[in-house]
Amino acid sequence: MKVVLTQEVKGLGLAGQIKEVAGGYARNYLLPKGLATFATPGAIKVVEQHQAAEKKRQDKLDGDMRSVGKKLDGTNVTVRAKVGEGGKLYGSITSQDVADALERQTSQTVDKRKIEIEELIRHVGSYKIPVKLSKNVTANVNLTVEGEEGE
Repeated sequence: MKVVLTQEVKGLGLAGQIKEVAGGYARNYLLPKGLATFATPGAIKVVEQHQAAEKKRQDKLDGDMRSVGKKLDGTNVTVRAKVGEGGKLYGSITSQDVADALERQTSQTVDKRKIEIEELIRHVGSYKIPVKLSKNVTANVNLTVEGEEGE
């Protein structure tokens, strides 16, 4: 039985997707809980229109973010932090620290949630930090962590 998902269903799919599921699963679980509707021709047409509009919106966003990505890609950003013995920081460098440094040094505002720091930065040194500007556009920023003497 074909259904159109109205919400994300773990293990099945995302909202707006058309899925083929067992009849009992659809009648006894998905439809009563409002997680899906029958895939009528009208519902399928609405889903296709939403998908086309979303693709157009995403393409526009990607185009806008490519220009920002070109400005940020390869940018050198320096963050100063207090260090102890052996170049180990008191604390760590967070995505907020990187976002603040980017704004100070490049006048480009970047949301801290778009900065993807994979491991905690706890030592002085150079790091390559990806900034995911949109679903399909990522820029890499070169981060240099410099130490200043702690108390």
